[in-house]
Amino acid sequence: MRADLSAPVFDQPWQADLFAVTVCLNEQGHFSWSEWTGWFGTGLARRGLEKQLNGGEDYFLVWLETLEAVLQRLDMASMDQLASVKNAWQNAYSATPHGAPVRLPDRK
Repeated sequence: MRADLSAPVFDQPWQADLFAVTVCLNEQGHFSWSEWTGWFGTGLARRGLEKQLNGGEDYFLVWLETLEAVLQRLDMASMDQLASVKNAWQNAYSATPHGAPVRLPDRK
């Protein structure tokens, strides 16, 4: 249990968004939570063999990698589609003035 329950659970907004997307997909029946924890646990174990995990951002990077793999496995997104969205976010981030919210342009 966290010592300070008033402290944020997530260090960054993208981590909360990632968690929420995963929970939403689970609630929509795309996978069970036990399936998710199995996939995620495998990802953590694999990454832990490569380097020491700190339980912070690296935890959520594994979460993201796992979700991307699941989306591909379930034919919900291709590798090209995921790369396109990632590229769009990187471009939007680079074009956004410091302190302003990063927003994706409308995509057709």
